[in-house]
Amino acid sequence: MTLQPHDYPDDLKIILEAALLAAVEPLSLTDLKRMFEQDLSNDTLRRALDELRAHWHGRGVELVQVADGWRFQTRAGMQPWLSRLKNEKPPRYSRAVLETLAIIAYRQPATRGDIEDIRGVSVNPTIIKTLEERGWIEAIGHRDVPGRPALFGTTGHFLSDLGLRTLSELPSLEELGTLVTPDETALIPELLDNEGPGIFGAVIEIAHASTVSVSPVADDITTEIP
Repeated sequence: MTLQPHDYPDDLKIILEAALLAAVEPLSLTDLKRMFEQDLSNDTLRRALDELRAHWHGRGVELVQVADGWRFQTRAGMQPWLSRLKNEKPPRYSRAVLETLAIIAYRQPATRGDIEDIRGVSVNPTIIKTLEERGWIEAIGHRDVPGRPALFGTTGHFLSDLGLRTLSELPSLEELGTLVTPDETALIPELLDNEGPGIFGAVIEIAHASTVSVSPVADDITTEIP
C-alpha cells in the first residue's frame, strides 16, 4: 500500500488516523509534521484533522483537540459499559488536594502562601509535589518579594486530562460554588460551607472517565492522594 499524503488528502487522513490511534499522548501539529519528508502547512493538517473528526462523529470513539494537541478518546456516553470491563474504583482525591488544585487553577499564578491564606491552614509539601509529579501544576516564576516564593500555575497536561483546550473552558465559579472568593484572605470555613471541592473533584473524575485514550497504553490516575 503506497500512500501519497502530499498529493492525496485521503492518504494524509489515513496516516494521521494511524498515528493518533497509536499515540499514548495527544499529538501537536509539530509532532504530526515530523512524519512527513516534505513540509505540510498547519492549515493543511488542521483541514485534514477536521475532516477526520467529522468522519468519526457519532461513533464510540471521537477525535478531539485538547491543550496538548489532538487525540482519539472514548465518548462520554460509553463510560457505563466500559467501566464494567474494569474492577478499579473511580479516582478519588482528598479535599486538601482538590482545594489546592482548584485555587491554583482559578487564581494562578499563586504561591504556597496564597494557598495557605485562602485555605486557612498550612499546605503539606507532599500535596504540591504530588500535583507536580502528576503533571497538573508547575512553577512558572517567582514573586518579587523577600524569599522569592515560587508561583504555581496549571499545565497543558492538566487541561488535556480534563479534555479542555484553554483555561477559559474550565467550569465557572458559579458552577463550582464559591470556591475562591474575591477576598485574598478568605478562610477555610467559607470554603467548607459549599460543595465547591466536591464538584471540582467530580469534574476531574468525569472528565478522566470520558477521555480514556484508545491507545494500547493508558496512564492511570492515582486513586488515592493524601
